[in-house]
Amino acid sequence: MTIQAPRPAIRTTCPYCGVGCGVLATPDGAGGLSVAGDPVHPANFGRLCVKGSALGETVGLKGRLMAPQIAGQEAGWDQALDLVARRFSAAIAEHGPDSVAMYVSGQLLTEDYYAANKLMKGFIGSANIDTNSRLCMASSVAGHRRAFGSDTVPGLYEDLEQADTVVLVGSNLAWCHPVLYQRLAAAREARGTKVVVIDPRRTATCDIADLHLPLAAGSDAALFNLLLAEIDRRGLVTKNPDGLAEALAAARASLPSVTSLPHSALQQFLNLWCGSDRVVTVYSQGINQSDSGTDKVNAILNCHLATGRIGRPGMGPFSVTGQPNAMGGREVGGLANMLACHLDIENVIHRDAVQDFWHAPRMADRPGLKAVDMFRAVEEGRIKALWIICTNPAVSMPEADRVARAIAGCDFVVVSDMIARTDTTRLADVLLPATGWGEKDGTVTNSERRISRQRRSLAPSSHARDDWRIIADVAARMGWRDAFAWDSPAQVFAEHAALSGVAGALGSDFDISDHAGITAEEYDALDPFLWPQSSTRKGGRFFGDGLFHTSSGKARMVPVTPRLPPAVSDAYPFRLNTGRVRDHWHTMTRTGLSPRLSRHLAEPFLEIHPSDASRLELAPATLAEVSSPHGRAILRVLVTERVAPGHPFAPIHWTRETASCGRIDVLVPAAVDPVSGQPGSKSAAVAIQPFKAAWYGYAISTHPIKPACDYWASATLPSGYQVELAGHSEPENWVEAARSLLGVRGEPLLVQDPRQGIRRMAFSIDGRLQAALFVAPQPVSLSRSHLAASLGAGCGGEILAGRPGGDQPDAGALVCACFSIGMNTILQGIATQKLMTVDAIGRALGAGTNCGSCKPDLKNLLQTAVASKAGSLVG
Repeated sequence: MTIQAPRPAIRTTCPYCGVGCGVLATPDGAGGLSVAGDPVHPANFGRLCVKGSALGETVGLKGRLMAPQIAGQEAGWDQALDLVARRFSAAIAEHGPDSVAMYVSGQLLTEDYYAANKLMKGFIGSANIDTNSRLCMASSVAGHRRAFGSDTVPGLYEDLEQADTVVLVGSNLAWCHPVLYQRLAAAREARGTKVVVIDPRRTATCDIADLHLPLAAGSDAALFNLLLAEIDRRGLVTKNPDGLAEALAAARASLPSVTSLPHSALQQFLNLWCGSDRVVTVYSQGINQSDSGTDKVNAILNCHLATGRIGRPGMGPFSVTGQPNAMGGREVGGLANMLACHLDIENVIHRDAVQDFWHAPRMADRPGLKAVDMFRAVEEGRIKALWIICTNPAVSMPEADRVARAIAGCDFVVVSDMIARTDTTRLADVLLPATGWGEKDGTVTNSERRISRQRRSLAPSSHARDDWRIIADVAARMGWRDAFAWDSPAQVFAEHAALSGVAGALGSDFDISDHAGITAEEYDALDPFLWPQSSTRKGGRFFGDGLFHTSSGKARMVPVTPRLPPAVSDAYPFRLNTGRVRDHWHTMTRTGLSPRLSRHLAEPFLEIHPSDASRLELAPATLAEVSSPHGRAILRVLVTERVAPGHPFAPIHWTRETASCGRIDVLVPAAVDPVSGQPGSKSAAVAIQPFKAAWYGYAISTHPIKPACDYWASATLPSGYQVELAGHSEPENWVEAARSLLGVRGEPLLVQDPRQGIRRMAFSIDGRLQAALFVAPQPVSLSRSHLAASLGAGCGGEILAGRPGGDQPDAGALVCACFSIGMNTILQGIATQKLMTVDAIGRALGAGTNCGSCKPDLKNLLQTAVASKAGSLVG
């Protein structure tokens, strides 16, 4: 037996949210990785959330695109790249540069982003390059530029730990940025930091809130107008930005009733904000994803600008981004209305400077099409060739069905991805296999402007290539070989840094020209650093000196007249909120590979208030059909008071690959903010009705499951697959249906009661469980964790009980995904070990001691256990 020597850990960066956590990735020599938090990285100091902790479970070859494909057939790289270059060149020659477009991603590395932006804007000569970051932080960019004259994040993560009050607006930090949530929770414990959560929905983040403001949906701008007026009334205006008088006049016109908040709660918020010199206002998608998102951003910024609470320790507005390199994309001009290094595409001096630096033949001289408009142009035939890189717009764009039809109808579509089958790759003429996390080498920028290296820890899969290399190879074939003649990402980064020096000389805030001469060795060893990094400026906060990037040097306050979402109608009486779940990421092409990340919430669901559920006759765990003028979804019913009446919530992650009808963005209208172009994703008007299922089912199998019924949702198990099922009508022969569904043969162990509609069957080989199906007229109640663990194990008739025997533990539904700890284990620990606090549960069982995202659930279980015990004593 050969024992392999231990391999050194590689310092890299997590590919999920914009926190930008440092990761230690250790190759196992067999294509796998072990993952731990980097204790010296200044974003996380060793902490990781459950998604980051599970990265090693997502790096295999399952589902990978292994070679280029043309029209569904495997092809060589030269053949595929020649075709891409030829079709793009032909479209440009016949229809002009604006007949082609690129749609890219905040999950690209900066070097990839830079190459794509350079090709489109400087060589093709069109600004028709936009990014899925348009869907998450474009309103923040627009608000920054209006107020500061630049897209600058003023503060740092440490401000969360130095503030006296932290206000979270439209940000479920506990689930979407768990490591920042941990840092804030620790500061609250150590310093007594006050935390305010402003969100119509009661989220897990409210667990650490001193005050939760469940304001009326869309009324954020009105709330911050009320705050600005109160700031003025109390004499706290200490600065005189441009536009102060106009902004105050608009603020005074806002009425408290618009927010639907009780007077006492509103007053408590005003007192906390005004009474805390060190106040940080963190905002995220609840603000940005609105058709008036830019105004909401500026309403927040106005309060900080008027008081001078910006750019100093423990104070300032803070936009937290949703993707790992949304900031890097902003830095290279990845948005259609921006130029590289935070320069202005409509400024001729800026354009000429970039064109001269690139030696570009033709420079885009106006903004290109933003995401929604880009796909409309595809639909209308104005875009003849489209290149989609590292994103899945057939799922994530608003009016997703319409977008999918537009892509399918486009003359020529290229998709670069690491995954073979997605809703978008299915529509492509050419597929190009790209490297994924663990195989890529480059840089990313997090939400506090910190640039970190993402280092290759695994050999690229089969024929996969880095995105910057693919783009450069196409550019070379289009006639621009010398301008894209990079040999490494270090050379791309060095060019980007050198261009930033040109931008810095023109007054740009983004300048990392200290790294313009970086060598390959220096790039390999590059430590995380905050920009700017130049001869005149080294990191730190912005605007504490009162100087801004405007023509006057002063900040600009923007008068905001709040605009609420349109009223719902009798036909579509509910306003749907959308967002993320704790353990999944975007469209699950990565997190869906990890069995434990699917155990917390394994299928698409609808949170709905009890009063709405009662009126609609929706019982818990049944299915609801949700519809809008744009599409339809079928979702599992979760009855909860976390949402307000009339305001249900659904997560965004499920696709056609993982559910029959779970794509939420098919419901969302393509209504955009007029300034930023960002769609409003949290206010779709929908109708809800029961999905009238004749039967419900749950199935497991060691083979891929192939459902063919009205409703299904699949997930990965440690030893196979599971699927939730439902249908309007039953098959004639359930055993034959089960064989087809589960991919098995042979005779099953079988229990049937046709009169009651109950059918249970298990298939085994050599006494080991291969598959099982459980069917009932109501949602199937059984121990899913027990059945999942039984796949491949010894199988007797007891498996048809669907639960472990009395001598076997049943962990129950997953609560702590980091350590795979179930609800029953926790409740038993509470009862038998007399665990009375969340910390005690952590010490005894480990739950909640890693990422901490499950602590709100632990607290709820404690409260339930205590209430149950009290009830039994009273009884």
